[in-house]
Amino acid sequence: MKKIFFLAVIAAATLFASCNNGSPRASMKNDVDTLSYEIGLSQTAGIENYFQQSGIDSAYIDDFLRGVKDGALAGDDKKKQAYYAGVQAGVQMKTQMFPGIERMIFGNDSTKKLSLRNYLAGFTAGVRHKSALKINGVEIGPEQAGEDANKRFQVLRTKAMEEQYGPQRKTAQDFILKMAKQPGVKKLADGVYYKVIKEGTGAVPSDTSVVRVQYEGKLPNGQVFDSTTRNNGGKAVPMNVGQSIPGFKVALSHMPVGSIWEIYIAYDQAYGEAGQGPIPPFSPLIFKVQLEGIGQ
Repeated sequence: MKKIFFLAVIAAATLFASCNNGSPRASMKNDVDTLSYEIGLSQTAGIENYFQQSGIDSAYIDDFLRGVKDGALAGDDKKKQAYYAGVQAGVQMKTQMFPGIERMIFGNDSTKKLSLRNYLAGFTAGVRHKSALKINGVEIGPEQAGEDANKRFQVLRTKAMEEQYGPQRKTAQDFILKMAKQPGVKKLADGVYYKVIKEGTGAVPSDTSVVRVQYEGKLPNGQVFDSTTRNNGGKAVPMNVGQSIPGFKVALSHMPVGSIWEIYIAYDQAYGEAGQGPIPPFSPLIFKVQLEGIGQ
């Protein structure tokens, strides 16, 4: 995106010098003129992808170009610079920031939205140092608003996640309780259980160790979401114990080299209420892990 707008600064004098309410006319009188044109032309490589990512309808290309021209020709006009900076900030807020925050709070529920009107009111108040919001009778500023927003965010997110994934959370909890009662299954910590397939006799890694492991990760329905067989040709991969998900870290830091374990990890010791990639929210995980050694 930055490339597109750098074009406006670099080539403004040449590209926009001759305009007749349509396409700018270039004048190729010397190498600088030609270079200016070439820079502008080269910046449009992949422009269709930029339009798609930015939500720009191809029917409004002329309006896009007019905006680029107006922004470039603002030059040293501080009033215009301030206006166009505000327009750019507003567009980014509405097309990128708002949708991202709404997804984090409300998940896949597209019927729930933040209030654009209230956001703009709060933003305006902050810029003008005139907050209308009080907590416990005390007017708050941007820093306090951020702290309170984080707390409110978590409350709303938890509520929304419970509404959407309450049944999955209950199923996940029941699954771990069921696995904990299976023959040969032992508890390592809350939400982390294991069954020995082969007991090793080597050293036990620490939280700071780098280990070599082969593994297969599955969801409760048997779906394999990751494995060294599939992704590394059946060879062990190096793994930093301390950088693993909590449940995996607990298991590795109790596992002697040479062991093969099946590990059962509750969702709150894995990827939690958010999930990740092919792993759904509130999903417990099952790993078959072979610890081959310590060190890369």
